[in-house]
Amino acid sequence: LISAMALRNWVPTVPRQTLLAPAQGCLATMRPTLFRQCLNYARQAQGASLASCALAQKPHLIQSPRPHRRTLCAATSEAAANSGSDTFTITTPLYYVNAAPHMGSAYPTIAADVAARYQRLRGKRVRFVTGTDEHGEKIALAAAARGMTPQQHCDDIVREYKALWEQLDIAYDSFVRTTDSKHEALVSDILKRVWEKGDIYMADYQGWYCVDCEEFKDEKEMDEAHNCPTHRKPCTHRQESNYFFRLSKYQDQIEALLTQNDAFVQPAPRRNELISLVKGGVRDFSISRSVASVEWGIRMPQDAQHTVYVWFDALNGYLSGLLPEGAPASLDALGAAGWPASVHIIGKDILRFHAVYWPGMLLSAGLPLPGKVYAHGFLTKDGLKMGKSLGNTLDPRALAAAYGADAVRFFFMKETVFGQDGDFSEARFRDVVNAGLANNLGNMLNRTLTLLQKNCEGKVVMDTGAEVAADHPLRVAAGTKIAAAAAAYEAMSYHEAAAELVALCSAGNLYLDEQQPWTALKKGDDAQKAAAARVLCVVLEAVRVAAVGLMPITPSLSTSIIRQLGYTDEQIKGLTWSDTAWGGLRKGHATAEPKPVFARIECDFVTEPAPTSAAAAAPKKAPKQPKQPKQPKQPKADQAPAEKASAAAAQ
Repeated sequence: LISAMALRNWVPTVPRQTLLAPAQGCLATMRPTLFRQCLNYARQAQGASLASCALAQKPHLIQSPRPHRRTLCAATSEAAANSGSDTFTITTPLYYVNAAPHMGSAYPTIAADVAARYQRLRGKRVRFVTGTDEHGEKIALAAAARGMTPQQHCDDIVREYKALWEQLDIAYDSFVRTTDSKHEALVSDILKRVWEKGDIYMADYQGWYCVDCEEFKDEKEMDEAHNCPTHRKPCTHRQESNYFFRLSKYQDQIEALLTQNDAFVQPAPRRNELISLVKGGVRDFSISRSVASVEWGIRMPQDAQHTVYVWFDALNGYLSGLLPEGAPASLDALGAAGWPASVHIIGKDILRFHAVYWPGMLLSAGLPLPGKVYAHGFLTKDGLKMGKSLGNTLDPRALAAAYGADAVRFFFMKETVFGQDGDFSEARFRDVVNAGLANNLGNMLNRTLTLLQKNCEGKVVMDTGAEVAADHPLRVAAGTKIAAAAAAYEAMSYHEAAAELVALCSAGNLYLDEQQPWTALKKGDDAQKAAAARVLCVVLEAVRVAAVGLMPITPSLSTSIIRQLGYTDEQIKGLTWSDTAWGGLRKGHATAEPKPVFARIECDFVTEPAPTSAAAAAPKKAPKQPKQPKQPKQPKADQAPAEKASAAAAQ
């Protein structure tokens, strides 16, 4: 594998020939699965030397590969197969509807939408599931505080979520609600399977319970006053008889899943934390609450005096969300509907439930496991996680209304490393968006297209594929940056994808400034004018490539740019990732009338006071007074004490 990486220039300091000799020895003894991975890497890199010696070592494996062996984590094999198929299923958390959505819930949804849009461009059959978790004690309390029934409250908050997703250009395929009848039916089916397997039992439990987290806390998780570390509120001590799920029965499978499959939990530091937790032993967990404690929930089909506990309810929403509306809630239909999920996007604070509880539940129900659980970091304000319970939220509706969906999407994808925490500042937001979208991409398009319209009747004067040399600096930059952006999208490293595409725009602007085609178009001879027109076409091709590459992050802006380049809505709808290849603009292609696609942000701040510059903060100078005639100097001895004090104060 290292040899293959070197051939792909991932290890550019190692000479390729140096690696071929040891590679031949490694290939002779390599396990079949690893061997095929190595060969695939070599083929992708066009590493003919390594690929050839690989074929010579084990040609029989290439001609008739053996099927995968089943292992302890065999339930993940179906998800692994899906990763190479034409199906891509991605989910967000099912958001708790105790209050209106905020930026902390918009952030992972934008990230999931970026992944879904990228995979659609790649030609995958995408199933993007989002939705709401609507049962539990916290919901009932929130509804009562508003003078509503729980269902009325849920309906009202769901409307806000759907309106926000539309405002942020979120193109989901399914919005699941845990109050949907199909969801309740599916939860009952899952419970029946798990019950019949002997994995549910009744037991007494007592401990410290956080209503906001909807979970019991260990002593070590709380401070001395038994406050929840996340919500900074006191937990309540409770003792109940509940139904429990035998998670401990699946200790070995879960531990193997985490230790043997590096890709299952990402990013890597989160996986390492979880492995330490699981090796300490997983514990059975409560899956019900008595109706006397929590009435608002799905009744246990085996005992109507209990409602299903939030996690055994909500996590199954990833399954019910895939089922078509009106179709029977059949577990057998999940495979055709898109299960197992390729990736669950969740917050790091609920990783344990998704990467430990959820696999145990699926193993018990005999269902395949998801391919990956990706835990993003927190958006913070004043160093604290944004959350409805803490009341320190950022309103995404105000941001999107003031600046547009593309600006919001661009900032959070470019400036926050997905998987790490990120702090928000509106001043920084405006600077980043202005620099990347207005000054860079928008400015490059507008000034180039305006010159083309003025001097060439808006028509492309060359075939950018056939007539631009392969080693042209802008063509090379486009190829390099697009390849890097694609790798970043695949790795869910959205800040890198955005940075690579912004860098391509910077290269286009730099090339434009170096060539200065406006000078030749104004003062040059015919040959110079023709060369200048070609410069414009090369730059516009770079704009086109960047716009297609940015479509997952800035869908509306990219559409506007491509439309100005003269493409119809039908053509835009049919774009794929292959359209990032250089050479899309052909000779004679007519562009549209140039209009600014992204105006520089100069409006008032909407989420915080505008920063005050030092110049603005300094006191204004008093207007100049006319000169007064000089008074004769008084002797020092005659100066009164009051006058001395006044002079000192003035100094």
